[in-house]
Amino acid sequence: MEPKMSRELESATSCYPEKLNKIVQFFQGLSDEERRENLINYADSAKRYAPREGMVFDLEDVRKDEECTDTVGIFLKIDPVQQGAHFYVSLGPEVQTLTRAMTAILCKGLDNEKPETVLDVPADFVPKIVGAELVRLRSQTSYYVLGRMKAICKAWLDRERMKQQEKR
Repeated sequence: MEPKMSRELESATSCYPEKLNKIVQFFQGLSDEERRENLINYADSAKRYAPREGMVFDLEDVRKDEECTDTVGIFLKIDPVQQGAHFYVSLGPEVQTLTRAMTAILCKGLDNEKPETVLDVPADFVPKIVGAELVRLRSQTSYYVLGRMKAICKAWLDRERMKQQEKR
């Protein structure tokens, strides 16, 4: 019976990019306490994804939204050869731990994916990572960074389409 459950788990998460899928599967096997500990570890690692001085980005979106406690900057760098997206995120000091954790998870899980792939990622993985209770308590912050990443990818794709049309 256990192999069947593993296949069901795998097929339920296979719609995610590979790196994100591995993170989702990891969290699904954890107890609530282990889940919280690992979310805190991810939150602590969010600073790894901060933009570094001198970096040049294809798009930058820095703002404080109503649903977030502080300013969040999403920075997009597209690999010119593979066309993969690399995200960097600046987080103000008041940004909540869960938002910091989701930032690190998304930067790692979506690294080098095409912007179109990022746009197609369903948000249903969030409760699989943070747990239903935390999603219920912090629903807006759980989805916030993913929404911002999708928005910057869409803006980049729109800009690229306009460039292509101008060349014609």
